[in-house]
Amino acid sequence: MDPAEPVVLFDGACNLCNSSVQFILLNDRSRKLHFTSLQSEVAQKLLQQHWEGANLPDSIILIDQGRVYAQSDAALHIAAHLKWPYALLGMFRIVPRPIRDAVYDWIARNRYRWFGKQDQCMLPRPEWKSRFLN
Repeated sequence: MDPAEPVVLFDGACNLCNSSVQFILLNDRSRKLHFTSLQSEVAQKLLQQHWEGANLPDSIILIDQGRVYAQSDAALHIAAHLKWPYALLGMFRIVPRPIRDAVYDWIARNRYRWFGKQDQCMLPRPEWKSRFLN
């Protein structure tokens, strides 16, 4: 399975992640981003095919044109798909990756405590269903 359009894999139980996906859907200027939760079978297949790391990620991943972006790289590449002025967030690529990833990891480690957790993945609005891979 090699998706033709960029795919965002996210933690479907995380309130921060679900809110981020909704924000992305509202601000995706190209309307080409697709989504699936990390808990889905689709995500597991995509990760088996594309993920080369020893540990599977537990937060946001972007697969775009066969390349996999994780942590702050994923967030910044996703930002490039967003409307003005949010696309400007991509400028943070000038910050060295170890610093960006340290901040990202700190937020990711605390996301359940700060934003909460759901028992099940969010149900997308009817107009967004075609953007979710099942």
